[in-house]
Amino acid sequence: MALKLEPGTRLVVATHNAGKARELAEILENRFELVTAGSLGLHEPDETETTFVGNALLKARAAAEASGLIALADDSGLSVVALDGAPGIYSARWAGPGRNFTEAMKKVEARLEEARAQDFSAWFTSALAVAWPSGPGVVVEGRIDGTLTFPPRGEKGFGYDPIFIPEGLDRTFGEIEPLQKDGISHRARAFAKLKAALF
Repeated sequence: MALKLEPGTRLVVATHNAGKARELAEILENRFELVTAGSLGLHEPDETETTFVGNALLKARAAAEASGLIALADDSGLSVVALDGAPGIYSARWAGPGRNFTEAMKKVEARLEEARAQDFSAWFTSALAVAWPSGPGVVVEGRIDGTLTFPPRGEKGFGYDPIFIPEGLDRTFGEIEPLQKDGISHRARAFAKLKAALF
């Protein structure tokens, strides 16, 4: 079976996060007909793996099997050097059941203060997985490095974007235009690898 994605294919995006769904749709350049796991009422599987790659594949496989469609999933998060890579794969969980990232960003700041951190280096990771129903899966990973800033700045992104300044810029992901972010982000870098593998 040749693992290729043809333009116009109907894909289920394995997310209930509207911000992530929008970003993935833009990065996919409207090549595909996208539906979200949320809109299909699919259950969100427990993220039981210990890596972004493992969780992305787990989510893609669950959505593909439940929907009968080829599924695309992203597992991404913020890792902070001074916090030994936390929150990492627990990035969404730090925001609690209500996905309150204002609180999650406060938690990062509080942990850095507790650690008396001098180094505010951090990075975002995105693992993108594509899975076929009852079939194979492909997964790739992208990363972007930067530094954290407090208080949060900007309202254009989602998640931890307002505290993250990517390398080479002086504004946060929350302050730059979505189109600019989509060109340089961890998700864009992962997608470039996916494109090379599947398109």
